[in-house]
Order: sequence, then structure tokens, then C-alpha cells
Amino acid sequence: MTELTGRRIVFTEADMADHLGRLGRAAPDLHACVDPERARAWARVLAEAGDVRDDFGDDGAGGRGSSYLRAQARNLTARARGIHHLLSLVPARTDRRPAVVVDVLGGDGLVRRVANARRLTGLSVLTCDASPYMVRAAWAAGCPALVQRADRLLLRDGSVDAVLVAYGSHHIAADDRAELVHEAYRVLRPGGVLLLHDFLVGSPMDTWFREVVDPYSRTGHAFDHFTREEMWGYLTKAGFESGEVTEMADPYAATAPTAREAELELGRYLLDMYGLAGIEARYPADAARHTVERARTVFRAERADGSLEAFSVAYDPSAGSWTCTLPRTAVLAIGRKAR
Repeated sequence: MTELTGRRIVFTEADMADHLGRLGRAAPDLHACVDPERARAWARVLAEAGDVRDDFGDDGAGGRGSSYLRAQARNLTARARGIHHLLSLVPARTDRRPAVVVDVLGGDGLVRRVANARRLTGLSVLTCDASPYMVRAAWAAGCPALVQRADRLLLRDGSVDAVLVAYGSHHIAADDRAELVHEAYRVLRPGGVLLLHDFLVGSPMDTWFREVVDPYSRTGHAFDHFTREEMWGYLTKAGFESGEVTEMADPYAATAPTAREAELELGRYLLDMYGLAGIEARYPADAARHTVERARTVFRAERADGSLEAFSVAYDPSAGSWTCTLPRTAVLAIGRKAR
């Protein structure tokens, strides 16, 4: 079994065999994309390495995985707008079979669950993550899942329609990012697409991570974000025949019966999402309020037309509820493999 030791995990060959067996029974189409020899070889490497740091392991073991799961359970749709847009970019198959999407940083299966909730058809999502704790949570949520590293995909050459790398791409070490994009190119079918999503260096999200998450999260958060030039370089070096680097709206949102409750709901979501134990310890009575007020000051940016993109709260009379929205602008590299 997977062992937890502090912020570290030990993953065995038996664990990999168990995951592959479950995948074969639950989703034969996704299992067919896996290269069993690559999977076994990587499991051997992990076993020989001894242990690997797991920031998304159980909170009780020093990670922040438990609080991350609470955030998703509390607000499944917090990132639904961005997820919906990303999945809309997956090309439909000409044979009308579901397009296979590998969600490389899939956590507990949020992307697949949002797709199901929004009834996005024509997609078959394989949730992948380097954290066994997250993969177990994905299976518990009914999402077929596999433990693998982003830069060491355990899939057959030319086996999938889309590789999605989103919501945590900055966790991939700079030295491993080029290999990740090469691996994505390898596993894509002709006509497939890589969607590499993150936030730019110097963006409000970068500021949030540096000034709030890193000092107050139980695991810290000292990771480098991307530049447009960096992303474009990865696409061209990997061999993608066409592509672009663009921006997309990817806000956080929380809904409640009153404006104040919506704001506090967003604050609670952010507390759990990033495991901000330091804020909870410093402001035990009103951590959610403090967090949302801090977010209000960080997430402000000037648009190209000179207008200000800022925190907002709006009433929807048709739903009889208030929605608090935290604006985020993500950067997205799209690599397309020739047919």
C-alpha cells in the first residue's frame, strides 16, 4: 500500500498494478491508451527512489491535500468557467468516438466532474496526478485515474486526443517543462492538441502565490510561473506544427443568498484551496473575511482598453442569489499536432 511519511509518499509496483487493474475494469478505452511497460518501469523507479515529496498528501501528514479536497467539495463550480473553455478547445473525433483527454494535473478529478456537471458530451477524461492521495480521491469521486508525473507520461505513442496541463503547471520544475511538452507531443494522435495553462510572471495570480500562499500555506509555494516566450519556445522545440499563446478569463466564483455570504464563501474556498493555515492561526475568528479582503486588493488589473478588472459581487434575480467573482486572467499555450 501507499505509505505516507510526513510530506512524503512511497508508491510501490503493487500500487501501480492495482490502479491499472481498476482502470481496465472501469474504463477500457482509457486503459487501452496506457503503455503497461512504461507504467511498470516508472513504478520500479519510484520504489527504488524510496520516497517522493507530496505537497498534496493528507493534511495530517504535512501536506495540504485534505484542505484542497474540502475546497472542491465546498464549491465544485468555483473554476467552472475556465474549465469549460479549456474543454471546448478539444477537437472532436472524426469517427464520433469520445475524444480522450489526459488531465495531467487532475487532482481529485475536478475537470471530469465539471464536464459531467455541465453535460459536456464527446469527452472521455483520464485524471492523472503525481500524488497517490489525489488519485485515490479521484477514484472515490468516480473518476478513472492514474498516478503519473507530468513529464513522464505512461501512455502509448499517438494514443490520445488532448493533453491538458492546467491548474498547477507552475509546480512543474523549469528543467522538466520542455520534457513535459515533448511527452505531450509523443502521446497525441495526429490532429491532437496540447493545452498548457498557467499564469504569467508578474500577474495578480503570481503576486497572490508569492505574498499570500507561500508565507501562509502549510506547504509553502515557491514556484516559478511562465512567460509567453517560454511557452512558445516549448511548443516549437517539441515539434508542434501550429500553435499560439493567448490569454483567457479564468475567474473564481462563489454563490450565496446574500452578498456578504457570497464574499465569505469565496474566502472560505480560498482558505481551503491553498491550505492557508497561517491565516487561520492568525485570524481564528474571521480568517475567511481577512482572506477575501486580501484577495480583493491583489486581483486588480488594467485591461487593454484601460478599464479595471476587479473583484465584484452581483445579484442574479432569476436565481435569487448573489455571486462573488474574483477575476483571473490565465495564459494558455495551444499546440496542435499535424494530421
